[in-house]
Amino acid sequence: MTPTSSDARDAAGAVLFDIDGTLVDSTYLHVHAWMRAFADLGEELTRPVDAWRVHRGIGMGSALLLADLLGDDADRLADRAKDAHAAHYRELADLQRPFDGARDLVRAVAERGARAVLATSAAPAELEELLTVLDLDDVLTGVTSAKDVDNAKPEPDLVQAALDIAGVPPERAVLVGDTGWDVEAAARAGVPCVAVLTGGVSEAELREAGAAAVYRDVAALLADLDQSPLALAWHVED
Repeated sequence: MTPTSSDARDAAGAVLFDIDGTLVDSTYLHVHAWMRAFADLGEELTRPVDAWRVHRGIGMGSALLLADLLGDDADRLADRAKDAHAAHYRELADLQRPFDGARDLVRAVAERGARAVLATSAAPAELEELLTVLDLDDVLTGVTSAKDVDNAKPEPDLVQAALDIAGVPPERAVLVGDTGWDVEAAARAGVPCVAVLTGGVSEAELREAGAAAVYRDVAALLADLDQSPLALAWHVED
């Protein structure tokens, strides 16, 4: 049952949303851009980087991703790889699109009186593109990204920053994400995570990581919204 407007005003909860792979279909665009970036480095790499390893790292901060993928080459090549990825990703930007139900889900959360905050590891230029694609400025409480914290996911800094923007304690918030990195970051901040499969991570792996619930996509989560764990963000005790 949807709360009344008075209930909504009293509800101090928040839903924190990852963007890439959760609200916007962009995960495999990132994989492609990283693979192009590593191809640019060519023989300077001590060993080639496999695409499956790139995909496994999507969702963590770029510094951690590159340290994992490049190993001993990271100190020497990470900055160039990051710049090349950004350039190749810009070439793919027009292929980004919101997943079906993404905008409606965020709007439905806001309509129920909860605060909607975006919490993403995206770089500033990429974030601007994502915000344009989503077109949700009128219902968002705020946005936090990699530039706002010292440590990106799986560290809890981004989630904590989103909580600070929302002005709610961890027990009144839920994170929606698509990777084990999201689940881990949320858990470290004391926030449950509801996961979707659209980032290409299996349900079994997301549940093993500790996801409170797993949905096929945000449209399925929207259809089950008031029965989902997100409801704690607007449920008002009698």
